[in-house]
Amino acid sequence: MQSRQLLSALSLAALALGSVSGSAIAQSYPSKNIKLQVPFAPGGTTDIVARVIAEPLGKALGQTVVVENKAGGGGVVGANETAKATPDGYSLGMATVSTTAANPAINPKMPYNTLTDFTPVINIAATPNIIAVHPSFPARNYKEFLAEVKKNPGKYSYSSSGTGGIGHLQTELFKSLTGTFITHIPYRGAGPALNDTVAGQVQIIFDNLPSALPFIQQKRLIPIVVAAPQRLAVLSDVPTFKEVGLEPVNRMAYYGIIGPKNLPKEVVDKLSAGVRKALEDPAVRKRIEDTGSLIVANTPEQFTAQIKAEFEVYKKVVDSAGLKLE
Repeated sequence: MQSRQLLSALSLAALALGSVSGSAIAQSYPSKNIKLQVPFAPGGTTDIVARVIAEPLGKALGQTVVVENKAGGGGVVGANETAKATPDGYSLGMATVSTTAANPAINPKMPYNTLTDFTPVINIAATPNIIAVHPSFPARNYKEFLAEVKKNPGKYSYSSSGTGGIGHLQTELFKSLTGTFITHIPYRGAGPALNDTVAGQVQIIFDNLPSALPFIQQKRLIPIVVAAPQRLAVLSDVPTFKEVGLEPVNRMAYYGIIGPKNLPKEVVDKLSAGVRKALEDPAVRKRIEDTGSLIVANTPEQFTAQIKAEFEVYKKVVDSAGLKLE
């Protein structure tokens, strides 16, 4: 009886100590620089959004937020490093559809479980996705594009941010639905993929709009079809995937912040509040919205539900279409 009482007292003491420790961490957080890891090479949309939010978030928190790039595996290498980090709020990562939904849905050898190994903090923004082509490609609209790739299976290649990423999975879904064949050329991020497509080394790219838009505006890429709820003001002549009969491909991307699992709630709340405060600045919002993105700024609970829903959608897509990694 006494031993049971002693164990009970020790358990209560341990719980109390943990609570005090968590509160102490939250009260002092942050007391040093915070790393925000982008799991892709510089130049892509994930990198753009991270760098736009990092400085104002740092000001809101009173510490510098340092953006670091860790490319590889379609975002898996960097995301895995975030998953394995100490849950103290000083090592965070950018979450994308590629790293938390598309890649986990198609890759049976993922080093992390997207539903249990992260603590979602906030979804910053949602962005349209787009198929664009190099100006040398013999098509200027979706009808011509589809006719050309149908007529020449295997002649053309498309670039993506990496194997298993959203660009890869969405283009494979497009190919499955349209009965076309285009060769996949994976890169270590959207930045390198864009560079080679703009240079004409690859003819087609499926990319997020923010990173592709400047090249479209400079006429160095031709927009073909976009994934968005409706036509975009900046690309009013470009149809959505839904308009051309490909609604399953008509999904926007998200860009949010995650930490490793077991990130203290108090830390999560401080980070979430910090991002929302940063987004109160009209200049920050404009920098994000000027890329074609939509501000989301949802709660940690809403972002958790969103990641789960997106993963389930892509898992269903992979299973029903029989998609596999090359």
